[in-house]
Amino acid sequence: MTVHAEDPFAACDREPIHIPGSIQPHGHLLAFEPRELRLAHASAAAGPVLGRDPAQAFGRRFAELFAAEAAPTFEAALRALPNPGVARQLGPLCGASGEAFQAIAHRSPDGFVVLELETMPEDSQAGGVAPEALYPAIRDAFDRLRRAISIEELTAVAAAEVRRLTGFDRVLAYRFEPNWDGVVVAEDRNDRLPSYLGLRFPASDIPAPARRLYELNPQRLIADMDYAPVPILAARAEAPPLDLTFATLRSVSPVHLEYMRNMGTPASMSISLLREDRLWGLLSCHHAAPRRVPFALRNACDLIGQMLSVRVAAEEATAHAEARSRLKGLEGRLLARMAMSARFPEGLAAVPADLLGLAGATGAAVLTMEGCILVGRAPPEAAVRRIAAWLSERGVEEVFHTIHLAAELPEMAEIADRASGLLAVPVSRLHPSYVMWFRPELVRTVSWGGDPRKPAAPAPDRLHPRRSFEIWKETVRRRAAPWSAAEIEAARDLRSAILRIVLRHAEERAALTDRLERINEELTAFSYSVSHDLRAPFRHIIGFAELLRELEGNKLSEKGRRFLATITEAAENAGALVDALLAFSQMGRARLNRAMVDTEVLVAEVIRSLAQDIGERRVTWRVGALPMVRGDPVMLRQVFQNLLSNAVKYTRGRDEAVIAVGCELGEREFLFSVQDNGTGFDMAYAGKLFGVFQRLHRMEEFEGIGIGLANVRRIVERHGGRVWARGEPDRGATFFFTLPRREEAEAQEGEDGEAGQ
Repeated sequence: MTVHAEDPFAACDREPIHIPGSIQPHGHLLAFEPRELRLAHASAAAGPVLGRDPAQAFGRRFAELFAAEAAPTFEAALRALPNPGVARQLGPLCGASGEAFQAIAHRSPDGFVVLELETMPEDSQAGGVAPEALYPAIRDAFDRLRRAISIEELTAVAAAEVRRLTGFDRVLAYRFEPNWDGVVVAEDRNDRLPSYLGLRFPASDIPAPARRLYELNPQRLIADMDYAPVPILAARAEAPPLDLTFATLRSVSPVHLEYMRNMGTPASMSISLLREDRLWGLLSCHHAAPRRVPFALRNACDLIGQMLSVRVAAEEATAHAEARSRLKGLEGRLLARMAMSARFPEGLAAVPADLLGLAGATGAAVLTMEGCILVGRAPPEAAVRRIAAWLSERGVEEVFHTIHLAAELPEMAEIADRASGLLAVPVSRLHPSYVMWFRPELVRTVSWGGDPRKPAAPAPDRLHPRRSFEIWKETVRRRAAPWSAAEIEAARDLRSAILRIVLRHAEERAALTDRLERINEELTAFSYSVSHDLRAPFRHIIGFAELLRELEGNKLSEKGRRFLATITEAAENAGALVDALLAFSQMGRARLNRAMVDTEVLVAEVIRSLAQDIGERRVTWRVGALPMVRGDPVMLRQVFQNLLSNAVKYTRGRDEAVIAVGCELGEREFLFSVQDNGTGFDMAYAGKLFGVFQRLHRMEEFEGIGIGLANVRRIVERHGGRVWARGEPDRGATFFFTLPRREEAEAQEGEDGEAGQ
């Protein structure tokens, strides 16, 4: 059996650092059950505070463990604690030994009332600022933050003010990237520790559990990296570990302590910077020697962090609003052009600068069923269609964006100079249609605080962090500048607007189609009625002309007999026209009887039926491989009959007629062609070919009534296909028509209700 080693960072991401089972030694921890405040947990060194061994104190009430004069006040404060959340300072509390502690309390997520007793520093200025100077210092810090006008200045001011308050050797403002890499955006320090300004640190340096704790508990102090953890004892041996999410004394992961040793920072403190309850960054403090910071001073730094978070959120919101306002103007112009255009892609791409400017892109593409429009420095159409197919496979429903397309779709690495960044929105729920924006790769050099490619090396029993923090530079390729939230929202809004415009156009087309269908039904009924009623009179004319020739032919002059023959011929032609018109109208009213049709067999039968018309002429037939299609066999036979008989007719003047029948397989349809080397036609008149009673040659040259090709078009369109032709005078003609492939044909049956007909 093969055993695969677990990714050490995956294990780190699952480390339960909120229940370490121990605390740091610069204080004591007591946890009481909430109803009667009976002691349930205690740190192992809390005996002097309790005046007895913790094992003997378990189960006793708070009032029994502390001096009677302090018990009522503190007990009331403990009962008044809100739901689980950040710790609160309760003031000094004396233990049984007479030593005074700073009392800090909170409710834990697992329901206990947790009391932490931090040892009071012997030096009242151990945190850097005397207590009486704390308020003026905070006020000055707030005033400087208020006057700052950019995020860069805000973070620099906050780092300087926290360092001035705490006396740490170095204070960093650390911002998280979308992938949780961290970047040092501001720094204030002395010469005892090196500068980290501008360096980037990989996301693995602060794993997911630590980030979650930073969001829940905004303060963390590690006074001495070489501390010996103090275990937490429980009244019940089977009790689960106490949840220390909000504890100020919580012991930290051995991995992090080793990380601090490797970094050369014996003491550290951090203040979380949140935006909408999500971690935006940290104020990270480091010292070259162990350092204690009183809780009150930590709270003061937390206030600065909160002020910074508010200002950062306001600055980002303002920048976002300004960008959205600017992009709304572009969006309005794009919508106006789309609304005025018959096809929205043409309106969208009419002014390339506006389409590109909406997303700050260098290239764009509008891909629909009708075609692909490329704008600016866009990738080739083949690449755009490949990306669209990939987006469809992913099931993108609203918006997709990436700055590293090659990582998602490796074959796109070849066009990184045009499409390293992709922002795309689907604009159809039925077909793979997209509006895409592209950005080229932005080649840049990134300075890391150590080589990010070197993962932590797992030891047999635990994980080690990386050991080097020397600057390591990396050249980054195939990544574009990131898409801003405003640009992503603009793309999303444009998509919604396009869908509304397309829906409106669809509704207008549906209404027009309904009206045309009613008119067409009326015309069809009229033509059917007229043609049906005219058949009898023309037959009578022909019949009486024949009787007149038989009875009175000998008495008529030569001119009279010629006139009679002209009457008969004209009546016969008129009758043929009426019969053709009647057949044409019936074809529009007839229901399709769909079945699988072998077009190769069908063409062979039609060719045999044309043998009499060909006679002694030399005709070469070139018939390629033809597919099975789904359609009405009778109507499809009529299509081939009309096209092939036309080819035979219009090659009559050739010593050798060459007629070719072929088919190409498309993605969604079959493309049939019938080509001849006959008389051809001028493409200027191609639009008339498929009209009723439209002829491009004189009756004296080629017989016919001009309705055969109209029948071809009606049959093909009823099957969901298209028909067109190309020709050149005296150089032959080629007629094309398409039929849907089986899947498309069956889908059409479901839509038009003709399945099984």
